[in-house]
Amino acid sequence: MNLPVILDVSLGLIFIYLILSLLASEIQELLATVFQWRAEHLRKSIELFIAGDSQNSEEANVVQLANQIYSNPLIKSLNQQAKGFLANIPRQATWSVANVYRSFKQNPESNKKAETVFGGSRHSGPSYIPATTFATTLMETLQLPTIAQKLTETRLDSFKNQRLSEIENVVLKLQEQFGDKEEFADFSNFTYQAFAEIQADFEQVIWNFQQGKLDIDSGINSMTASFDRYIESFQINMPNDESANKALQQLQFYKNSSFTDTQKTISLAGLKPNVRELAQAVQRGTDIYQELTTSLLDRDNEMHQNLEKLIDRLPPSLAKNITNLAQRTEQNLRNTTEGVSGLQEAIAGNFDNSMERASGVYKRNAKGVALLLGFAIAAASNADAFHMISRLSKDSALRETIVQNAGQIVSQNRNQLNYVDIKTLSSQTAEALNDVALPIGWTDSNLEKQISWSQKQQKSFPVWRIITLIPGWFLSGIAIAMGAPFWFDLLGKVVNVRNSGKPPASSTRNNES
Repeated sequence: MNLPVILDVSLGLIFIYLILSLLASEIQELLATVFQWRAEHLRKSIELFIAGDSQNSEEANVVQLANQIYSNPLIKSLNQQAKGFLANIPRQATWSVANVYRSFKQNPESNKKAETVFGGSRHSGPSYIPATTFATTLMETLQLPTIAQKLTETRLDSFKNQRLSEIENVVLKLQEQFGDKEEFADFSNFTYQAFAEIQADFEQVIWNFQQGKLDIDSGINSMTASFDRYIESFQINMPNDESANKALQQLQFYKNSSFTDTQKTISLAGLKPNVRELAQAVQRGTDIYQELTTSLLDRDNEMHQNLEKLIDRLPPSLAKNITNLAQRTEQNLRNTTEGVSGLQEAIAGNFDNSMERASGVYKRNAKGVALLLGFAIAAASNADAFHMISRLSKDSALRETIVQNAGQIVSQNRNQLNYVDIKTLSSQTAEALNDVALPIGWTDSNLEKQISWSQKQQKSFPVWRIITLIPGWFLSGIAIAMGAPFWFDLLGKVVNVRNSGKPPASSTRNNES
């Protein structure tokens, strides 16, 4: 055979494998949809991410935490399902088939996951979860933003009490020094009234912060303004007395040391817990855990009970992983708001890396399924690689027809060589098959050339001769498993090579003769 004929034979073989691989892709996609392989693999991968290793991925606390993540509205919204009785009939059918499939896979000694593949009684789950969505959901599930708020509330209230205590001590000491002197009676009454006002202002700041009407910066600024007003009123109303002057100096000292700069005040007082402290808050035995639980027992018993339940379900490996991420995140961040956001980004990045490895596992599993489907399709369609090469090399009319159809398909998709639309390509090849009788199948013409048998001979089918077809089926099975995108890309390259050096018309006639 000369080079043009070799190119035409190659085109014919590639075209046949493109058609068969398209069939395999559609069957594999149907199986993946019915059995929800992607969604189930994602769920298993998330459980593995939570547990830290495969040995602990099926423990009850891991499954419960995964169920809680899947019940989050952000995750549930990713899994859109049809509504209405008629629209749900196909889904109900696929769920039934998938449940039968899983019943064979399930360990008969374990009943804990009979209805928790996707959590609770859900029959399906999302096939893909964005890393940012998962990180946000995990943070909400672990209640880290709420814990940050509660810790800040506790520390702000403690800060308020300390500042009021300092002011009160100055006022009481001044009252002791004044004694019962009548000339200071009006000022003494003023100091009590002014202290009650600043106390009310500080309490209002705490209440507004708890209600979400103020952030921590605005709260400290409000306290600073209230303290300034108190000192100004004190200075205006105080008598010309050494004790009063010393009290004023003491108040100014306390104000300057505690409220000079808002960010400095927040930092020095530790009002905003850093991300490392947030991670430690969900680990028993740490100082932050003790601080939080003590505060919650006094203020919010329901939150305390939820926190205890959360820690009971939290796998130690996940807690350790979050702590490590928090420590790395803390080094480059300035405050808790940035810290929570940075920790969320770190969890998202870690999740992305984990899902990338999970995607590799899924692709390897999918490749194994593709090989099995390839062998099955090759045998079912009698796609003998050696027979196809022989037919294509000898039948010029068949080659010419296939080359024309292959060229049309490539020209129609010339701008999509980097992206294959499987559905469009399937419809185009289906139209092409109306003009081409491929050298595959269990027809008499094929069987007569392959094993020298046909139904017209009125002889029993020579089963033993099937053995001679198995090597060709094996090669075709591997080729089919390589996938439609591979064959379409290769088809475009061979067509371009052939067209760049188009053989003269006589070459075909000489070959036919």
